[in-house]
Amino acid sequence: MINKINTDKLTIAIDGPSGAGKSTIAKEVARLLSVDYIDTGAMYRAIGYKLGQKNIDLEDQKALNQVLDDTVIDFEKGNMILDGLVVNDIIRTPEASRMASICSALPEVRKKLVVLQRKMGQTKSVVMDGRDIGTNVLPDAEFKFFMTASAEERAQRRFQELIEKGEQVEFSQVLKDIIQRDHNDTTRELNPLRKAKDAVELDTTGMSISEVTDKIINLVRCGR
Repeated sequence: MINKINTDKLTIAIDGPSGAGKSTIAKEVARLLSVDYIDTGAMYRAIGYKLGQKNIDLEDQKALNQVLDDTVIDFEKGNMILDGLVVNDIIRTPEASRMASICSALPEVRKKLVVLQRKMGQTKSVVMDGRDIGTNVLPDAEFKFFMTASAEERAQRRFQELIEKGEQVEFSQVLKDIIQRDHNDTTRELNPLRKAKDAVELDTTGMSISEVTDKIINLVRCGR
């Protein structure tokens, strides 16, 4: 039934807080629809990782802009490419997550990445997830969804993910980080995390990946 959906020029925006499962769901929806998946969160993580590695003072406008000008970000065969290198795993650490939250509030960083993201959404069919896709990056997206879940469930998902990767973390710290990131994302001055007025809200607490994916596919099929 999926092939009944016209994917010639399809834009699906999926927003929500950290740990809501946006990336996992967006990636699966894109796979089922055979369109490109754009992980905007990974783009901010990549920038945050690079700035952290170079010990850039984020208040040093000249140094920050120089790094941004010299940064090349792309997606290829499901891989996040930073300056020609695959960085899928190294940008998924708690430190990279912290830096991503900080960097996402910087106008210079957002300006560079939003330009890239909009260009992707204008030139091809995409499923794009992040914090402000439906409200800012792709305000004219054909379909918009806002995924959420309780802070405890989101922290448990992130905790399990990190444990499976061999990270030594405490659940209490992961929960604390989730709550802090929620605060950072919803209170930042520039394009804060919020549900677009025309977005469908999906509370994924207690739902499986397949249940959430099926829900979105069915809504797209119905033209919601």
